[in-house]
Amino acid sequence: MTELPLPTQGKMATPRPISPRQRLYRRLRPYIYLFPAVACFVIWIYEPLLQAFWLSFQQWNLLPTSPKTWVGLDNYSNIFELPKFWQALRNTFWYLVGLLPLAVLLPLAIAIFTQDLPPRSRNLYRALIFVPMIIPPVVAAAVWRWLLDPNSGIINLGFQWLGFEPIGFLSDPAIALWTITFITGWKLIGFATLILSAANASIDGSLIEASRLDGATRWEIIRDIRLPLLSPTILLLVLMVALLGAQWSFAYIHVLTEGGPLGSTTNIYYLLWQFGFGSLSVGWSSASAVILFVGFGLLAMALFALKARFTFYDD
Repeated sequence: MTELPLPTQGKMATPRPISPRQRLYRRLRPYIYLFPAVACFVIWIYEPLLQAFWLSFQQWNLLPTSPKTWVGLDNYSNIFELPKFWQALRNTFWYLVGLLPLAVLLPLAIAIFTQDLPPRSRNLYRALIFVPMIIPPVVAAAVWRWLLDPNSGIINLGFQWLGFEPIGFLSDPAIALWTITFITGWKLIGFATLILSAANASIDGSLIEASRLDGATRWEIIRDIRLPLLSPTILLLVLMVALLGAQWSFAYIHVLTEGGPLGSTTNIYYLLWQFGFGSLSVGWSSASAVILFVGFGLLAMALFALKARFTFYDD
């Protein structure tokens, strides 16, 4: 009788040899996955940024048939000597100062004080607050123009009914900037409330219950537990408002005031647009964009340093 050989127990299977083509594919595979994202960054961000930096040293009127003239640093020196630039810079600062209470403090209060409401009431309040966010900016601006009209606007009619004079919300240089700031902040309240409510809901409930068992008051719970654990989200919103708040007001400025009256509502973003598409001065517009990029880049670095230093995490 013939005995069949038994397979050797514990013998490791010999790995199949990899061809040079497969080895090359394995090495390139991570870069292939990254390529679409990197290509988007290069095409949509870094290439236009380099183009803007290059155009900031030239004089050009945006016409393809018009030659570009190298002017060196003249665009930068002319912009720094322009009173309109410094006025726009001051206006940008006041836009950001005015937006912080509307886009951070008020949503923070709403998120905290609606957290303990019954679920149905809480969702209703937050849905009503979020409604302005889904209105297109141009439509919102048109509605506010009608509401604030000095002759037939419902707000001024209400003032007149109370015995006050009509207010030029969009025509008075002392008020127009704050009107645009309020409208921009009104649009942002829903978004900021949603972000802070989500962060507030993610706080570990056992911390709140333990503090209540220890006799902590509602204010002590907010001060010692909720606010420290919300600090990363709060500073993130401050960062977004500081970097993007003035940009978000562009549509309202363009529709409601076009930068007036007397430049009182022109911020640095709108001035950049006026240079580029109002006077067709691409060099000035590009130089303004480079100044804006450097200034807000430094501001972002400072805010990220503050965020890393003062935020608190429970892990």
